[in-house]
Amino acid sequence: MPAAAASGANATPNGNAKSRDHNQGNQDKKYTVEQKAAVIRVRRCSATAFYEILGLEKSCSDAEVKKAYRKLSLLTHPDKNGYEGADEAFKLAMAVVSRAFQVLSDAEKKQKYDRYGGDPDNRFNPSSAPSASPFGGFARSPGGGRGPMFEDEISPEELFNRFFGGGGMGGGPFGGFDTGPQFVFNLGGGPGFRVHQFGGGRPRRRPQEANGNSERAPQSAMSVLSNLLPLLILFVLPLLSSIFSSSAPSGPSIRFDTPEPPYTMHRTTPNFRVDYFLNPAEVEDYSNRNFRDLDRKAEHSYVTNLQYECQLEMRTRNRMMDDAQGWFFQDVEKMREARSYEMRSCRRLDEWGLARGSQAPSTAAPNGDERSEGVSTAQSPQTSSPPVPNHKEPTTPKINISNTTASSRAPENQFARLGVKPSPGGTGNNVAPSTGMNRLTEKQLAPEQRRPSSTAGENLHEWEDKVLRGIFRITLNPSTNADGHGHPLYNVPSVRADLEDQGQPIRLSTSVLDQAILEVSSASGNIVPLKYLLRCWKRVIGQWKHFKGHKAEESKLDILKEAKRLCMSYCIFAITMPEMFGREQTDSSPLIPHLLVDPEDDEGICHDFLTEAVSRFAEDDTIEPALVKAVEDLSRELAKKTMNDDYKPYVLALRHLVRYPPLVKAISHSSIFVPLSTSAADLEATTLLGPFFAISPLQADITTQYFSSPKTRDRAFITNSQQALRMTLTTHQHDLLDIVNHIIKSDKSARDRMLDWFATCVNKNHKRRALQVDKKLVSSDGFMINMAVCLDQLCEPFMDATFSKVDRIDVEYLRRQPRIDIKDETKLNMDQHAAEKFYGEPVEGTNNFISEVFFLTLAAHHYGTEATNQTMSQLEKDLKRMEKHIEEIQLDRHKWINNPAQLNMFDTAVKKYKDQIDKGISYKYAVQGVLLDEQMQARSIQFVRYVAVWLLRLVSRTQFPKQPLRLPLDSDPSNFFGALPEYFLEAVVGAYRFVMRNMPWTVSSTQSDELIILCITFLRNSEKIKNPYLKSGLVTILFTGIWPGLNRPKGVLGDLLMGLPIATEHLLHALMKFYIEVENTGAHTQFYDKFNIRFEIFQIIKCIWDNRIYRENLDRESKANVDFFVRFVNLLLNDVTFVLDESLTAFQQIHNLSQELQHPQHIEPTARQEKEEALSAAKGKAKSYMQLTNETVAMLKLFTEALADAFTMPEIVQRLADMLDYNVDALVGPKSSELKVENPQEYDFQPKALLSEILDVYLNLRNKESFILAVARDGRSYKPANFQKATAIFQVRAKGLKSPQELQAWTELGKKFQKAKEADDQAEEDLGEVPEEFLDPLVYTLMTDPVILPTSKTTIDRSTIRSHLLSDPNDPFNRSPLRIEDVIPDTALKAQIEAFKAEKRGASLARANIMDTTPG
Repeated sequence: MPAAAASGANATPNGNAKSRDHNQGNQDKKYTVEQKAAVIRVRRCSATAFYEILGLEKSCSDAEVKKAYRKLSLLTHPDKNGYEGADEAFKLAMAVVSRAFQVLSDAEKKQKYDRYGGDPDNRFNPSSAPSASPFGGFARSPGGGRGPMFEDEISPEELFNRFFGGGGMGGGPFGGFDTGPQFVFNLGGGPGFRVHQFGGGRPRRRPQEANGNSERAPQSAMSVLSNLLPLLILFVLPLLSSIFSSSAPSGPSIRFDTPEPPYTMHRTTPNFRVDYFLNPAEVEDYSNRNFRDLDRKAEHSYVTNLQYECQLEMRTRNRMMDDAQGWFFQDVEKMREARSYEMRSCRRLDEWGLARGSQAPSTAAPNGDERSEGVSTAQSPQTSSPPVPNHKEPTTPKINISNTTASSRAPENQFARLGVKPSPGGTGNNVAPSTGMNRLTEKQLAPEQRRPSSTAGENLHEWEDKVLRGIFRITLNPSTNADGHGHPLYNVPSVRADLEDQGQPIRLSTSVLDQAILEVSSASGNIVPLKYLLRCWKRVIGQWKHFKGHKAEESKLDILKEAKRLCMSYCIFAITMPEMFGREQTDSSPLIPHLLVDPEDDEGICHDFLTEAVSRFAEDDTIEPALVKAVEDLSRELAKKTMNDDYKPYVLALRHLVRYPPLVKAISHSSIFVPLSTSAADLEATTLLGPFFAISPLQADITTQYFSSPKTRDRAFITNSQQALRMTLTTHQHDLLDIVNHIIKSDKSARDRMLDWFATCVNKNHKRRALQVDKKLVSSDGFMINMAVCLDQLCEPFMDATFSKVDRIDVEYLRRQPRIDIKDETKLNMDQHAAEKFYGEPVEGTNNFISEVFFLTLAAHHYGTEATNQTMSQLEKDLKRMEKHIEEIQLDRHKWINNPAQLNMFDTAVKKYKDQIDKGISYKYAVQGVLLDEQMQARSIQFVRYVAVWLLRLVSRTQFPKQPLRLPLDSDPSNFFGALPEYFLEAVVGAYRFVMRNMPWTVSSTQSDELIILCITFLRNSEKIKNPYLKSGLVTILFTGIWPGLNRPKGVLGDLLMGLPIATEHLLHALMKFYIEVENTGAHTQFYDKFNIRFEIFQIIKCIWDNRIYRENLDRESKANVDFFVRFVNLLLNDVTFVLDESLTAFQQIHNLSQELQHPQHIEPTARQEKEEALSAAKGKAKSYMQLTNETVAMLKLFTEALADAFTMPEIVQRLADMLDYNVDALVGPKSSELKVENPQEYDFQPKALLSEILDVYLNLRNKESFILAVARDGRSYKPANFQKATAIFQVRAKGLKSPQELQAWTELGKKFQKAKEADDQAEEDLGEVPEEFLDPLVYTLMTDPVILPTSKTTIDRSTIRSHLLSDPNDPFNRSPLRIEDVIPDTALKAQIEAFKAEKRGASLARANIMDTTPG
């Protein structure tokens, strides 16, 4: 394994790495005889030969053990030792060397080892572990870091420092504290922020002691008491105040920015329109006045917070300027960043015309830069005055250099930033130190404490010593524990001793730096090696950038380059080999806590660190697995969290890491990125990206927090909670997209692995579309929705409005080893055997990225959002069933009223059941909140629109939409379309159906055009699709599209249906065609399904019927396609007959049962219960059928008006007349009184209006002789009295339903019926006895066109068999399949019948002539 040495490559996030010329590690290094011997000795020794490893005798002292350990570590270090095998020896031996040191430096273990040999115990000495901080029990801000504009929360350690002092308490930007109020914004745990208020400014962090044995002078009792007094004031007085204060409530809690349960009630302040959120439970009894007062308080608090944030931003900017000023030269790049630092709160105050708070006087920097300082007199939130208009206050210089003029400037005072100023003499050499310097002069300070004022006369070695001490905070002076700024310094006595032994100057250099770093990092106490080294890294990289930017001397850059290399090397050792520093290896990566804080935090993993680490992948094979393990551990830890936990740092950490292509490639090849054996249910926890996509408000227990006690909540609460949920989820989904985008764009292999992961997720979740879904066997709804949303956004770049890239979607992808598994999917128009043969012929070529993402997104819609919609539909049904069940159960509670124990068990069981219902309702509201996201649905519609156009191009083999479609479509010999999975079209149907029902305003007019074309195309060419329910979805889309709303009486599609050419030409035919097809769906529920589908068809037809073009096209087609229209009319007639009969029969049952139950005392309990159940069933039946009856009769009225000829064909007209007569008799005849029920409006039953519609059908056909004759021949239900009674009803009891002209036409029609009846009776009498062979065997009427059936050889009238075949395609006598084209005309029998009729007519005329004796 190569050494962890810096390459010096300039690696950048986009993978552009440029190598440098200098050598790294042990490349081309020489070695001494002693180094060679050390390597050979270590490699030969056994793991427990501790004395031999260290080269010591048993009588060695503790000091000799330590010295030998340090010496051997340096001798075998690959950066120093170029002998072959030094790398391996160092890495293999470090654990053993460290163990040897631990055992031999411990007297008790050394004694056991000397006596028994071998390792005296099986574990490392616990004392070697880092000691805990005395303030470890107190938490800082979540994640240990801070955001870009928010300060850390104050810790007890910082509070202690504030009152009892500490290093670096001097004034100026490098010491002391800023006073004034402080607001801390905690970003952990969810969206938005909480506001915590603390008095005073932001304290400096307490510096850690270099050694734990620093001594303090004893303090007197009074001194201790005086020091404790501030703490007593801080803690005791508030306690006393709370004891004696009143218990009046302080008002409701307020949350700004974004909602989070229970803060879901949204309000906006009146002046500055500040959004804030309340807990509805806390303001239930608030009046309008209370809310107005609360609005003002919220606005005041928010503006005050902005002022404090603004002060913090100004301080941050000042600190950045101080850092940019540097030790010797200004860092131009850093100064530019400081000046461009975004101060959002200040900018917002400026926009509102409000003061930023008390303004600080400007401070002239040594180089002439003007920097504003935050002041210490800002008021606290409790006492601040109302915001006032912004104004400039007079400023006075804080540092006065008296002899500086505009024309000549005194020598630059390098100590100004340390809080010292020139003496009145003004030469710059005489300085007055600040109080933080303990009144020492510069010459009295130790070298580590001095701030250099000039580089004049300083040689390179002195500069090297000074810079390395500042970077690594190391001192060779045992009496110095802190530098001049209060930063702790770490003493390295062993390095000093070695320098003294070698007679070298006592100063730091790169030659001893690695020994010094190792000594500090290995020291016991509270030093954590990686934490210490990361802070050093931040300092060294800052110096490197500064000097490189100023084009410093090459020798200085070499020194910094070596310091940077060593620092990175030891960082890697701390990550991969903690035992080198006497620390135990842990299961979790040591990088985790550092990845979870802000990269710019002192302990965070910054861009430069990752750039350097990635650049070393090729030469050090430990770095890559270490970083990959860190990401894996991040994922495992996140898998234990939900959206209610502090998940955000994990997501931000991964977003940061995926910006480095080599690292992304390594991560994507992790063993847990796409594990082959993972089940669908484990994808969220065991794959690397699974926990990130699992974060959702649909996770367990999250929904009940957003929607607690859902039955008691009003609509406003639910809506606010859903908005809060959506805002949180949208932010997270944006992070997920950013992660996926970087993975896909980093490298081809990483992109392929990313696509593999998506494919694995959809392929393993096929069971999500099962009829009964076991949630334990599939991935969660939240996980799949997040994935679908992410894929939708990946498709956006190629989904332009002109469909310029639609040709890139290659249908051959599905025959070219596709990632998605469609083997078991039902195909659009191909059986399983044919599909296997079709896809069993592989196609050459490669798949492009657009095709990959397109088909993956289709699958994600099907198994993700559409499966969730299916789950929601089933959940709503289950909830209704459960609520009905609980109502029935509670009726039995009285049975246990006298048994307390049983009653308690009963109530407990009922409560559990109700809790389950509440969970279901909460989950329903949460899913609705997720799915009713307009932005999400807009993207979804954009994608399925692209799918729709692609399908139309494929099925029509045209360049649609550039070329118009021609219907009906031609046949496709390749049948590519038929071989597609059904869900390709189902995803389009499901998405549009959901949007049309819930948020139709999101569909644009252009999308509506394409949607209508899609529906009409596949309804007109319904043979292209096998599944009738998939086609019924197209009808549902059109049906929901014409629902009135949004100031559109015809919905979002109605107006387009009225004018779109393809609609006016083909829509009616397409609807009638599907009306016929849906008669047989193949499902066990087909009888009821067809009525639901036909009801939607009726609504669409009613919507477009006013357009004359539709009626003209329909009339023209009815004459050209007679058989088609006969089949349609026959089925319509069947429906009218059935639903009218069922409805009227139900009303008769309701009437009779209600009459019987009026006297329940005369009925036995069992019989009464049966009658009550029958009555309930009859009421349900009446409700369901009456709506269908009204719509079906209305359709019959419309079509008889437009297609009178079709309804008076021989095979139709008699059935129509019989049905009409029967229902008129039921409505006005002797039994019409049995239709009277209580509350007829409850069933939408209006008998007079129904009678009026039926009479309109009569009037539409009044000019058709065949219809008049058919009514007259109805021997069962035709009764002239019924017609007269109907006239009386409309003249007396239903005035206004019929006009006088219509009543006149109705009266005349009745006379025609009577006249026809008389003529028909006379003709039948004239015929006399008709021979049996002339009668139709089914209806027993005289045949007019006899035909012979081919299989049964039965003779029957053509009109009779044609009417039969409309409903039944089989021979009625032997059930053999039969077509009307197969019947054989019986010409001989027809001639006989004609002769018989002529004979009878002649006889009748002869009798008439004999009786007529009138002359001439």
